[in-house]
Amino acid sequence: MTAYRLSSGGLVDRTTAVDFRFDGRALTGLSGDTLASALLANDQLLVGRSFKYHRPRGIVTAGPSEPNALVTIGRGSCSDPNTKATVAELYAGLDARSQNRWPSLKHDVGALNTLLSPFLSAGFYYKTFMWPAAFWEKLYEPIIRKAAGLGRAVLERDPETYEKCWAHCDLLVVGAGPAGLMAARVAGRAGLRVILADEDFRAGGSLLAETVEIDGMPAPAFAEALLAELRSLPNVTIMPRTTVFGWYDDNVFGAVERVQKHVAQPQAKLPVERLWRIVAKRALLATGAEERPLVFGGNDRPGVMMAGAVSTYANRFAVAPGKSVAIFTNGSTGYRTATDLAAHGIAVAAIIDSRADAADVAPAGVRVIRSGFVIDTRGKQRVSGIVVERSGFEEMIACDAVAMSGGWNPVIHLACQRGAKAVWSPELNTFLAPDVGSGLVVAGAAAGTYSLAGCLRDGVRKAAAIIADLGFSAVADALPSVSGEIDPSFTALWYAPGAKAKAFVDFQNDVHVKDLGLALREGFGHVEHAKRYTTNGMATDQGKLSGINATGLLAAMQGVSPADVGTTTFRPFYTPVAFGALAGTSRDEHAAPVRKSPLYNWAEKNGAVFVDSGLWYRPAWFAREGEKTWRLSTDREVLNVRQNVGLCDVSTLGKIEIYGSDAAEFLNRLYCNAFLKLPVGKARYGLMLREDGMVYDDGTTSRLSSEHFFMTTTTALAGGVMSHMEYCAQVLWPDLKVRFCSSSDQWAQMAIAGPKARLVVQALVEDDISDAAFPFLAAQVVTLKGGLQGRLFRISFSGELAYELAVPASFGEAVADAVMEEGRAHGICAYGLEALNVLRLEKGHVTHAEFDGRVTPDDAGFGRMVSAQKPDFIGKRLSTRYGLTAADRMQMVGLKPVETDKHMRAGAHLLREGAKPSTLNDQGYVSSAGFSPTLGHDIALAFLKSGRERYGERIIVWDRLGGTEMVAEVCHPVFVDPGNAKLNS
Repeated sequence: MTAYRLSSGGLVDRTTAVDFRFDGRALTGLSGDTLASALLANDQLLVGRSFKYHRPRGIVTAGPSEPNALVTIGRGSCSDPNTKATVAELYAGLDARSQNRWPSLKHDVGALNTLLSPFLSAGFYYKTFMWPAAFWEKLYEPIIRKAAGLGRAVLERDPETYEKCWAHCDLLVVGAGPAGLMAARVAGRAGLRVILADEDFRAGGSLLAETVEIDGMPAPAFAEALLAELRSLPNVTIMPRTTVFGWYDDNVFGAVERVQKHVAQPQAKLPVERLWRIVAKRALLATGAEERPLVFGGNDRPGVMMAGAVSTYANRFAVAPGKSVAIFTNGSTGYRTATDLAAHGIAVAAIIDSRADAADVAPAGVRVIRSGFVIDTRGKQRVSGIVVERSGFEEMIACDAVAMSGGWNPVIHLACQRGAKAVWSPELNTFLAPDVGSGLVVAGAAAGTYSLAGCLRDGVRKAAAIIADLGFSAVADALPSVSGEIDPSFTALWYAPGAKAKAFVDFQNDVHVKDLGLALREGFGHVEHAKRYTTNGMATDQGKLSGINATGLLAAMQGVSPADVGTTTFRPFYTPVAFGALAGTSRDEHAAPVRKSPLYNWAEKNGAVFVDSGLWYRPAWFAREGEKTWRLSTDREVLNVRQNVGLCDVSTLGKIEIYGSDAAEFLNRLYCNAFLKLPVGKARYGLMLREDGMVYDDGTTSRLSSEHFFMTTTTALAGGVMSHMEYCAQVLWPDLKVRFCSSSDQWAQMAIAGPKARLVVQALVEDDISDAAFPFLAAQVVTLKGGLQGRLFRISFSGELAYELAVPASFGEAVADAVMEEGRAHGICAYGLEALNVLRLEKGHVTHAEFDGRVTPDDAGFGRMVSAQKPDFIGKRLSTRYGLTAADRMQMVGLKPVETDKHMRAGAHLLREGAKPSTLNDQGYVSSAGFSPTLGHDIALAFLKSGRERYGERIIVWDRLGGTEMVAEVCHPVFVDPGNAKLNS
């Protein structure tokens, strides 16, 4: 193959030369080139290596379906691996490198894999590396991991910036080809807010490579005229370099805009890429169709290209793919390519047409071989000829490029991303988009209308229907006339018989016809199984070229219709999207929102040392002068709460307001314990289970009126519980009259705990909160001195007499200051997360350190809470499984060291005395541990097999990571005040 730049024609700017580099070699292209067209213009045919066999690979397409021309652009931290050269816009200073080769592209050691191909058939990795077992971790896995992948991920910090935006429109048009442009014009004239998105840097789609005339002007000029009108309409937004990659609920579309991917030095004030979430009342899919490759022997050799791509490079980019081009076709497209080549003075070696008879006419002097098949190609790293078979006779034809055309596959990915299955059309020999409702309409070639005039007409017709559906009126306009068009029909040809070399289906993953046959013979004939067994369509192109051919071949092998085989599942993303674009500005310190509770300023001025706790900044401890370690501060705070009174910020708890006549019934089904008859003015501790019977979350729920409940959840699962409740209300029990909303940010909540807590709270509250008037688990709206209303709950996480006071968030700091001032005479102190954890440990209270997803209520000692009378609740059925009620399940116990100067850590394992550490001898694990200043030694909560039967037993606490081993006594998990005298004082 000898590719070169044509002396005239094309849409490139010949006055602007663009210097770039490929594998260190200095090259020159033109403004308007893609990297692929510039490489072809410099006769750089070899651009990569295949994944498995490391076979030489050349450019196949001129668009986003390219499987071979994957390169890394840029250097260091700005490198972009796996960039398709066919869509990468050429710019001055572009530095591209080939991938998946060593030491060089031309001389790749990995090509030795071709010699091993008999042993590397489909599924070989499932059958190999099984023995000896010890070799897997030491030898096989390291080698496989080193060989995996094509490009290399960049480990350095990405210096580029990204952002996310929302956009709203009446009509989103995806694709700026003939159908998309006409639809956008009709909708724009009607007054709709239109967004026209196209992945190319120049809008126009297939019109940019057409040679026909539309309304008396060349197709590219017609496209430019349409774009000029669209730019003049204030209600139309044109978004070039924008790929719509996903269709989501509520007609929200995901799109990524390459804002500065085409410049060497991005401007600091602009992002490199921008992620769009486009909310569209209606969308029109005008994404066109991909040309289908032909599967024949040697079809992977550099120089074998799609016929449409050959025309595109010649007509749009003024690049000849070779000096003598052979064309293998099963339809009219091959003849159109021959006409385009002839018009540019490029020799056509022959047209090999698999059809016996066709009305298509070749250019003058071009030989046509009917009922012929290409069975092999010649050459090493570029094509030098083909072998053609016709009626049992073989012929060698010299050529330096091969254009293949196997028909067309509509690009319907977006329409199928939400579960709808593509529909086989026997008339068109392809899969069409299903009817997905009025939210997304398919037009043009994407709808199976392949003629140019048909695409223009279909775009107008579909847009007019959308306009009427939205209540607008379309402006009447004559349809443009097209001259010189050909019939785009074709016949299905899944495989050219008689192949004398590997006939590849997936060029990137080296999947050939025999691999699919092997998958079928070994029981992996289902299209999804075949994909995973052979890796067909699992690479960066996700089967855009190979998927339909694989379906056709599997169908032919089984003697059924492609409709019976179907396609693999379409999922976002349509093309790869950078992680940076998905993250946007959410990186470094902005990776997650910084949440400060309403009491943050109060804690800060009281000397808090803050810690990240989930999304929150929470005070860990409050250091005082002379306290050099966190332990000193924590021990002081714990003892002060036990002896006097303390104030702790608990605003970060999830808070959910629940309303409705069925609110009690809703909660009764949500929790495993009873809530239906909870009296007004009372709170109750509740356990939520998952469907599998494991504890999901816990917290208190208070009944403030007959139809108003207030729920608190753990900080960690506030969002998760809210989502769980939404699912239950909308899906499981939509008949219940219940509504709820999160109020986590609306309330500042503080715990006042300790034997003197009532003295402090009563001084601030107008209402009577004596033990008789406000007993344990009371909950009601109260009035503070000065008239402010709040909510008061008599609940305790510390085991002390305690109250939780909730006030509107904006009053939180002032109320906390007042509590501290009133409590000064009673020895009040602020206490943080560390002290709170010790207090709850001493009392045997659980957190998600215990409820880690593997624990049932009975495991944690809450078995009696699970209602046996309720007809149903989430988790009821599966909570009675034998495995969850077995006598030897791990149960929560307390641990105290036999030698009180020894320390325990969470995560340590439990062993019987004298037992060697092993999985077989493992008796359980420590879930939480810490030093108790009240008792003067470490304590721990742990899960131990049959734990409640083993109180008093000595157990080994073995900590491999900490390098310690000690003896502890198994005890009741409540270490302080087991009779709850303090709680009820």
